Amino acid sequence: MASSNNNNESTTNNELILKERAKSTFRYTESIAPGLEFEMSLHSILHTSLSEFQEVQVIDSYFGRTLVTDGKTQSAEHDEFVYHESLVHPALFWSAILSNSEESGGVSRGGGAPKSVFIGGGGELATAREVLKHNTIERLVMVDIDPEVIEVCKKYMPEWGGDAVVNHPKMELIVGDAHKYLMETNETFDVIIMDISDPIEAGPGIALYTQEFYKRAAEVLDKNHGVFVTQAGSADFVPHPHAFPTSSNEDNTESSCFSPIMNTLATVFDHAIPYSVPMPSFGEDWGFVMAFNNNGPAAAAEKGGDAAAAMRNKLVDLSSETINQMIEERIELVPGVPEHRFRSVGVIRATTGKERGGDVLKHYDGEGHRGLFSLSKPLREAIKSDKRIMTAENPIFMY
Repeated sequence: MASSNNNNESTTNNELILKERAKSTFRYTESIAPGLEFEMSLHSILHTSLSEFQEVQVIDSYFGRTLVTDGKTQSAEHDEFVYHESLVHPALFWSAILSNSEESGGVSRGGGAPKSVFIGGGGELATAREVLKHNTIERLVMVDIDPEVIEVCKKYMPEWGGDAVVNHPKMELIVGDAHKYLMETNETFDVIIMDISDPIEAGPGIALYTQEFYKRAAEVLDKNHGVFVTQAGSADFVPHPHAFPTSSNEDNTESSCFSPIMNTLATVFDHAIPYSVPMPSFGEDWGFVMAFNNNGPAAAAEKGGDAAAAMRNKLVDLSSETINQMIEERIELVPGVPEHRFRSVGVIRATTGKERGGDVLKHYDGEGHRGLFSLSKPLREAIKSDKRIMTAENPIFMY
């Protein structure tokens, strides 16, 4: 009897050991903020290298295949579509609205813009993928400084765009300095999209977040329907104290850049409008800022002291009907881009390669549009208190 009990105990112990061993996988840890780290299972490391500009890794983790540069998640299979659709489509549709405010049946169909788009950064190629879904596009110029990122993403992350985007007839890919390109170009663009690394002290992108650069971007945009949009870093629903300067942390040199980016753009453009989305793979909500000037037919009716508020409301309050109709008329699948294998139940779907309209987009639609611009009260109040401006002489770095 005792022997039987010993055998049972031995079996139970072995099972517990195996169970614990199964939990003991490799771990991926990322620092999100001072005192806060994000940890998850690391299934595999597919690539690691050191380019001229940054460390580049591709891993498989809890969030699927993920691009990591300098220890920071840039894009993950689980939710990259949320980031890229939010960055691209509101700006492109707003350019269309600005280009023609004509009403038809209560729905503003937009004009022929945007036809020309510039992307600064975007090495994963997914921002270009989203731009090329717009059937009005005639020319897309993308300038990214790091060829290593582009080649690694083409090899390990074709679902982000890959060769299908690089070889697209409307696409011009330039390996080079986006800052230098815009400073020297004679072209005019309908939309400028900045999908660049966060403004960290050791990163390559800090010059692309300054007042001086934004002034040049405004000069390069179409005067009537030009729209500028940039990713703007962490935009937490309830900002942590480290994220904004206070009397107790005035010397904080690494904080949130969301409001300084908005403030800086507001010194150059008539309108600088912040918005955000939850990004699970980033461990926080993520911010964007769209900026444009008060010109053209869509703005002509909005004069007087409340013109700025009126134009902001016109953008934020675009009806679901308007946006959904524009999606149906303008959005088409980019041929040759494979579908992600790692998708949640709310996203995964079979594709035929001939999808149009709402079947092409996985996140952005008429119902979700207004939610992008509905910032929380704590975040709005924190933004009001932050008066910082980003210049070449006085940069602000993100943690």
